[in-house]
Amino acid sequence: MNDDQAMYLALEEARAAIEHEDVPVGALIIVEGEVVSSRHNERQLTGDPTAHAEILALRDAATRLGTWHLDAATLVTTLEPCPMCAGAALNARVKHVVFGAHDPKAGAVETLYNLLADPRLNHEAQITSGVLADECGEILTSFFAERR
Repeated sequence: MNDDQAMYLALEEARAAIEHEDVPVGALIIVEGEVVSSRHNERQLTGDPTAHAEILALRDAATRLGTWHLDAATLVTTLEPCPMCAGAALNARVKHVVFGAHDPKAGAVETLYNLLADPRLNHEAQITSGVLADECGEILTSFFAERR
């Protein structure tokens, strides 16, 4: 599975968040070409401020794989991870992070911070950004335009 194919799956997941008024962000964890978890934002649905798509996908992957060491995993997400999600990927030892749209307000992988490539921290991940960025940005733009 290439990055575009994986991002299309993450976009499908993001659309599911709209059904319960959550910001449409989707995330996948892929290990050896297999999707081991796929989630979307659920903060509104659950009332949990940590229920970001990336956090939920990391939790599910750890449960499914029986370990929190996700050092063979790729995290694919439609929006650049925030500090919490980048920190979770860092702590899970994720090998590779692929994201679509940059986040000018909270991006912690390239835009505002670079947590996953900071040599002062205990882990670094490969980063691929801008995958289907227009499509990933459009779903967010449309969601917020409808609420204004």
